[in-house]
Amino acid sequence: MAKFNVIRIVDGDTFDVSPDWRWNGSSGSRVRPAGYDAAERGTRGGAAATQALARLILGKTVELGTAYSVDRGRLVCEVFFNGHNLKDYFK
Repeated sequence: MAKFNVIRIVDGDTFDVSPDWRWNGSSGSRVRPAGYDAAERGTRGGAAATQALARLILGKTVELGTAYSVDRGRLVCEVFFNGHNLKDYFK
């Protein structure tokens, strides 16, 4: 699995990485982890979800695993942090 630095948290289930990822002829920095859904910014619980994700991975290294699609410029894929699937932190 490829390693990436988390450089920005967009909301509770979207973040930017460096360097850019590449998959099936597409590339970008935005990632949407597969397996969980968080409240969006500006909705109830959105700020808390964004803060929780930032506390966990902002400025840290994640691994991007199996990719499924590119949705609105975001790579939808399995994301691992400290050897665990990111979705397991948000059950």
